[in-house]
Amino acid sequence: MSEDIHHECGVAALYWLDKAYCRGGKASKAVKKGNVATLVPGMLLDLQNRGQLAAGLSSYNASRVQILDTFKDIGTVAEAFRMSRPDEHRGILDEYAGQAAIGHTRYATCGRDDTRYAQPFERHHGRLWKWFCFAFNGNLANYTKLRDRILAKQNYHFTLNTDTEIIMHALSYRLRGDRKANLVGVMSSLCRDFDGAYNIAFMDAMGRMFVARDPLGLRPMSVAVEGRFFGASSESVALSKLGFENIRSLKPGEMALIENGRLRFERFAPSSAPARCFFEWVYFSNVASEIDGASVYLARAGSGKLLADMEDQPLDESCIVVPVPDTAKAAGDAFAFALGMPSVEGLIRNRYVGRTFIQPDTTRKASASSKYMPLPAVLKGKRVFLVEDSIVRSTTLSSLAEELRTRGQAREIHVRVACPPIISPCFYGIDMSTLGELFAPRYKESGYNGTPSEKMLKQMASALKVDSLRYLPVKHLAACLNVTECTLCKGCVTGKYPSRAGNELMKRAVQDLAEGKSKRTYE
Repeated sequence: MSEDIHHECGVAALYWLDKAYCRGGKASKAVKKGNVATLVPGMLLDLQNRGQLAAGLSSYNASRVQILDTFKDIGTVAEAFRMSRPDEHRGILDEYAGQAAIGHTRYATCGRDDTRYAQPFERHHGRLWKWFCFAFNGNLANYTKLRDRILAKQNYHFTLNTDTEIIMHALSYRLRGDRKANLVGVMSSLCRDFDGAYNIAFMDAMGRMFVARDPLGLRPMSVAVEGRFFGASSESVALSKLGFENIRSLKPGEMALIENGRLRFERFAPSSAPARCFFEWVYFSNVASEIDGASVYLARAGSGKLLADMEDQPLDESCIVVPVPDTAKAAGDAFAFALGMPSVEGLIRNRYVGRTFIQPDTTRKASASSKYMPLPAVLKGKRVFLVEDSIVRSTTLSSLAEELRTRGQAREIHVRVACPPIISPCFYGIDMSTLGELFAPRYKESGYNGTPSEKMLKQMASALKVDSLRYLPVKHLAACLNVTECTLCKGCVTGKYPSRAGNELMKRAVQDLAEGKSKRTYE
């Protein structure tokens, strides 16, 4: 993707159970002496695509004075865990060894870039069930209402500008009292207050753990268990690389719960109308992952095939397909194969520049401009079909097209987008929360139904300085993903959201645009 969008975060959890839940396998053999914490940094590396600002882990070890202990730092996973310094890295792993652990890799959809905002969050307390840590993936759309309601109570104070702190307060409140709280009841109570996306991995100093997926299922959460070894991750690929084979997604409103060293699965909320984020398949998730049984790779390839079916340009021997590395490759290859065109690497990506979508504003533009190198030997004199997974702000796509034309010496540039136009903000964990920052709304016509008109496409192509532009229509999304349409959140491509707070924030976003406000809508 040439764009600069941000994702929310990645979450991981591991537990060495007291008794086997089922037959063991390859994954359980990776655990040495019941210590699972050493495996968390490797899992977070497999989730690095979801955030590059900070990383951390919390571990449970009943034989330690610090029963729960948390390590976290700013930077990529390799930087935070000192992976380039073997002695320091080993020292961290030894200090935080434990039979249970949760991990987190962060991008900030709210909050600043320092260690106070890094996760997991830990809350100390003398009562063991009130001493807990947790990691969170998502975004609470009703964050400001929850914050204001808490602050209206006597003697409450917030030190961070983040919904993670809201969750910390909400959990602490529900764990109060002289008897340990029922964790299923805790989540049931939270979901009555929370509106938005919230996958939570929780662990307390009694050794209890839960991993929960919100009732809308907006963000993915995979789980697996072999013998005594339980694992959970925001993406299935992190569990696959540990050796787990029978991996499944938690159902929306479902939680994996471990108490007294035993695992069970519980429903904490009904989910009659799931609303899974289609952007997980289009861009964010690792291409090797599966979400609710649907392959990310096949979803992207399917979108490329549908774009090929829609192609209306005359084709000749000078035509080539250039997928924008890396997330558009599956769509680009499928597009090229269906039309009998070569799919070539006309753009070489600088692997040392991160995903600009998930970088902070201060470095995004600089890294985007140095992200790709066009190859004149491949592009010169060619009619280039540039396949992109999505266009959000168009921060770099127009300059990339210019580079293809000037440095690459391409004769024509035809952009094909494996996603519908992004016409509305996201309030559930993707950092595109204002109308003013988006490209497509400037050209949206009255009565727009998810399929751009020829006039709209020509105007956008002119703005991008390309010869033609085509998008995947909204009506084809579900077919590409191989899922039922009514189970998807399509708020950013339709302006209609699956929750009350989402629709309220959309109204505020329209008002903010009219008033010239540029801050995030949900802050």
